[in-house]
Order: sequence, then C-alpha cells, then structure tokens
Amino acid sequence: MFKEYDVIVVGAGHAGCEAAAAAANLGSKVLLVTMNMQTIAQMSCNPAMGGIAKGQIVREIDALGGYSGIVTDASLIQFRMLNRSKGPAMWSPRAQSDRMLFAQKWREMLENTPNVDFYQDNVVSIIVEGERACGVVTGLGHSIRSKSVVVTSGTFLNGVIHIGEKRFGGGRMAEKASTGITEQLVELGFESDRLKTGTPPRIDGRSLDYSKMEEQKGDDEVVGFSFMDVPKIKPEQQRSCWITYTSPEVHEMLKTGFDRSPMYAGRIEGVGPRYCPSIEDKINRFAERERHQLFVEPEGFNTVEIYVNGFSTSLPEDVQYAALRMVPGFGNVRMFRPGYAIEYDYFPPTQLKYSLETKKISHLFFAGQINGTTGYEEAACQGLMAGINAHQKAAELEPFILKRSEAYIGVLIDDLISKGTDEPYRMFTSRAEYRTLLRQDNADLRLTELSYRLGLATQERMEKVRDKQHKVEALKLLVKDYSVEPEEINHYLKKVGSAPINQKQKLNQLMLRPSIDMAGLISASPKLQELLKDFPAEVVEQVEIQVKYDVYINKEKELVARMSQMEELEIPEAFNYDRVMSLSNEARQKFLKVRPRTLGQASRISGVNPSDVQILMVYMGR
Repeated sequence: MFKEYDVIVVGAGHAGCEAAAAAANLGSKVLLVTMNMQTIAQMSCNPAMGGIAKGQIVREIDALGGYSGIVTDASLIQFRMLNRSKGPAMWSPRAQSDRMLFAQKWREMLENTPNVDFYQDNVVSIIVEGERACGVVTGLGHSIRSKSVVVTSGTFLNGVIHIGEKRFGGGRMAEKASTGITEQLVELGFESDRLKTGTPPRIDGRSLDYSKMEEQKGDDEVVGFSFMDVPKIKPEQQRSCWITYTSPEVHEMLKTGFDRSPMYAGRIEGVGPRYCPSIEDKINRFAERERHQLFVEPEGFNTVEIYVNGFSTSLPEDVQYAALRMVPGFGNVRMFRPGYAIEYDYFPPTQLKYSLETKKISHLFFAGQINGTTGYEEAACQGLMAGINAHQKAAELEPFILKRSEAYIGVLIDDLISKGTDEPYRMFTSRAEYRTLLRQDNADLRLTELSYRLGLATQERMEKVRDKQHKVEALKLLVKDYSVEPEEINHYLKKVGSAPINQKQKLNQLMLRPSIDMAGLISASPKLQELLKDFPAEVVEQVEIQVKYDVYINKEKELVARMSQMEELEIPEAFNYDRVMSLSNEARQKFLKVRPRTLGQASRISGVNPSDVQILMVYMGR
C-alpha cells in the first residue's frame, strides 16, 4: 500500500506543515501523517500570527520560501505593525487571522505542492534500525519506511486536559492524545519531561456590549508578511478587535475557584509559559494589580465566535462563567466552551544538533512544541528548518544552519540546543544580540539568496530580491547626491519643530534628524515626489532605515566580525572533556551533555564561565 518515502512528517500543525512543504519543494517524496485531516494547520489557541519578535520570524520563514507568511496574508482580517513609535529593530508585524480560512489556505497550498502525500492515522512508534530512523509504525498497524522522519507532535504526546477538577486525555479539546512515541524514545535513552499550556474560553460575540470596550482598529495600510505579491484585504475591510479589563471583583470571583484549580491542587505537574500566564496565575503573582487587559478578538469574517486573549484559565467552568460576566461588556455573555489547561510530553532540546536532528538517533528530527517552545511562529520556523534538513539528510547533503547573526530562527535554535529550556520557550527581540541587523524589513535581503542557493526559494522570489537590492542602492546614491533647497523644505521643518536650513543641504544629512521621516519630506516637496515616484514604498523605507541607523548597523556588523572567530572554531565531535583537568566540574558536565559544535556555542551554555571557555580554547590550541 505504501511506497518508501524520503521524508515522513508526523503531525500536521504549524511545524509539520512547514516541514512537509520545505522537504517536498526541495525534491523529497514526503508523507504527512496526521490524526485528523480536518485539523491540518489548526490554530489551537489564538487566531493570530506575528507580534513582538514572532513577526520577524514569520518574515524570515517567508524569505526562505516557507508558506506561513503567504497563508497569513491570504487569511488575515486585521493587520498592525507593532512598536512603530520605537526604532525599526523593534517593528513587528501582527495579523489577526480568520481561523477557518487560515487552515483551509494551508491545506490548499499543501495539496498543490507536488511530492506531498497525506495519510490519516496515529503514529505509535518510530522504526529504528542500528541507531537510525527508517520510518514509522501507525495505529492501524502500517509500517511505512522512509530515509528521514520529522516528529512535530505539538501538545499531543500523552496530552492531558484539565478543567477544574475534571481531567481527561486529549491533545486538544475533542481530540485524543497520542501515545507510544514517548515511551519508545525514553527506552532508547532519550530524556523527556512535561510542560503545560492553556487557552481561554471561546464566547458568543452576539452576547457582548462593545460600547463598554475600547475599539482597536487595524492599520491604514495592510503591509502583510510575505515579500511576494499576495492578494490581501483592503484596509477598510478589516475587522476591529476590542479591549476591556478585569477588576478587583473579577479577581475575587476567580479566587473562589482556587481550591478546585488543578494548578494549585498540584494535579498539573508541567511548567507553564512564563510570558503567557493564566488569569489565575496573573492575579496570584501580581496581587497589587487591580486590573488586567483583555483583548476581545474575532475568530473570522463569517463567525460570531470570539477569543478572549488574556483570560487563559483551567478554573472550573462555573467560576470562569461567573467571572466573565463581571467584565465590562460581558454582562450577558454566552460561552461556547470553557478555557482549559493541557499537559504534554516534550524532549529537552539539548538532545538535538543544530540541524534539529537528534543526537542519539540519526535521520530523526524534532520540531515545535516537542522541543519545548510555545507559539505557532516558533513551531513553524523549526518545522521549516527540520524539513530542509530532513531532505538534506535523506539526500546525503550538508545540513542547512542559520547563525545567530543571520536570523531570529538562528537565535531560537541556538538558544534551545545550547541552553535547553525547562519552561515553554518564547521568542523576544531581547534574546537577539544583533537585532538591529535582524529586522523584519530586511529578512528577504538577509535570507532569500541563502535559500535560493539551497534550492528552496524560487527564481521569481530571488529576482524580486535582486530588483529590490538594485533599487535600494540606486536610491542611496540619489539621496547622497541630491541637495534640498531651503524654500523647498523649510515649511515642513518648521511644522515638525526642526531647525530650518539657510542653504542647500544633502538629503541624506536631513534624513539623520530625529524628527524627520521620508514620508514627511516627500509629501512636503513636489520635487522629491517627482524624483522618487518610481521607487516602491518598501525601497524608500529600506533606504531611510539604512541611512538613519548606519552607525548602529555598522557597529553590530563589527561585533559579528569579532565574534565570528569563536563561531568558526569547531570542537571535534569526539572531544574528550575529561582530559581537560582545569575545567570546572559544572562546565565539564554541561559540555558532555550539550556537546557544543563551536567555542561560540560553548560560551553560551548556561553555567559555563568565560574562564572555562578560555581553558578550552587554550587546550584546543595545543
């Protein structure tokens, strides 16, 4: 019934979908195995993509030739560029998605991707021969062979759902858990542990009084995520989100359920996400806060279902309902289903190589929440990299690895395999030491050529990048050479509170003023409008950023160059740390566990001191 595949992908969430698409587009014959064909690319939690640092990741996935950005643009109901008041390193795109349309578009794209086959079944074990993964065994008893296997199990491995004192198995509400894989891998010597995440109640939008909430509209321009020309909704078609708040009364009502809370009763053993805590965790940890913000988010264009962002909970259903009715605008609320917590197995990611291949079993790759991350975006980028590298391994090619200085994706993977995580890992801009270089606006300029050389990014995508590069360089020369007349611009300078000019001044010098932006300069000067009419908005923005932040960009490039020596000093895989007697015991244990690939990675392992790295460097020099 089944042929042998190059790559089998287990699970069709965000990680699995990207893995299947990447491997197939590189030329591998791929089988995507999912427990339910109707929930491919399901948005299990909030119906949104992007946000702080996460938006940068989606842009990087798109620049590399992944599908997440295209699917998001084709299904968004609202778009916002966050942090516009800050520097461009902090700008982060975010989209509110139509939940059903998002999954539909993902499935359409996968079905239209040559080389992807689908099968609905549960995978119960990996076929392992001589410390090499060679396929999977399914619940229906099929042994399906492949050259590489990618496991993207999400929250399904031995998943347990908690609502108050109720507890039952499941990987997601109304879907059964997956068993067998954890037990097999632990028997093979893998270390596993438990994590916890949660989701808020879903409610009937017809029962809300929006006049008691603050409206949050989308941007006047729908920029989107993809660098390709994806048809998107017009700004006026966007759906609004709304903001409301909890209150001391809401908090007191929630506290009445604490004695029946699975979290406080000790029934939940897994550690939850630090940066996305449940509402009961918020009022317990931040007792001094009188209110917490709630985002009222529509689930799509053609549904009344609402997601209450900020109200994640596993308290008893009656307590959830009573507390919600005290929230402004929620007095007559009707609940579609309660919030719940879910515990699941994960495998500490220090057991992985940079390619996301496991160290113990070759040709076996992990991506997504199985590695301890949280969030669609973090899962999707791991899926993309695991899919690429599963193809590379199957074809006996070199792994594709992104450095910390090249992408947020590189930061995420390096953090996971060097430091590990004992709580759900979430990406932030603060985790990237080179964030001025790793902006959302230049992801295509950074990454598309790397992917094109690999064979993933298309010729069309590469040509768009080259065209953008040529126009950016041409515009940089123009703003360097063009002199602005005082009468041309002084009225605008006065308007924004900037000193007028008495004589001609080069445009690139004017652009350095903090209160000046290119849009204002162009709108104030008919000459500039005529001069720049053939340059797209993205090119003008790119040049403005490069000119304004040139000093900071060059400083980070110098830092990358200084650090590159450490990153290029490779440590032999079989290096004997026990022979280096000067190392501290903690450093030796960490080195033996992580097996760092370079001195740079060794320096980032938690618990390793600079002196340990110096000792290692001296010893390797000998």
